[in-house]
Amino acid sequence: MGTGSLLVVALVMAVGVVGVLVPVLPGLLLIAVAALVWALTEQDTLAWVVFAAMMVVLGLGAVAKYVLPARDLAAAGAPRSTMLVGALGAVIGFFAIPVVGLLVGGVAGVFVAELRRLNGDRNAAWRSTWVTIKAVGLGILIELVAALAAVAIWVVAVLVG
Repeated sequence: MGTGSLLVVALVMAVGVVGVLVPVLPGLLLIAVAALVWALTEQDTLAWVVFAAMMVVLGLGAVAKYVLPARDLAAAGAPRSTMLVGALGAVIGFFAIPVVGLLVGGVAGVFVAELRRLNGDRNAAWRSTWVTIKAVGLGILIELVAALAAVAIWVVAVLVG
């Protein structure tokens, strides 16, 4: 693969890493597709081993991103309906407030759902909301680590190979 093509693959992977932090971009998917294009172009054993290793890391990250925070939320007593209202709030916020609306809408949705569930107890609703914020943050951190690890595997392979 030529230098220009490697730079395009690297750029798509970099956009994928940014996509982990900016939820409107499918971060891990972009990294996976870029890695697949690279492996298809290289057509050698090292490329396919690297691609497989990257898919394992990305797959584990994608699963852990949901499993670990969900476990924390369940332990804190947050019902699934709260998460659904939070997701709905995030979607509404995304369209209502440019740039930060996804975050603001999601937090507001969770707070309103918890306020309703806890019969107007603002302190308890905020505590539940804070647990949710931390769980979402953990999910993003897990996904970011997976993305960076997968890209690092690719970078090492390109530099060595």
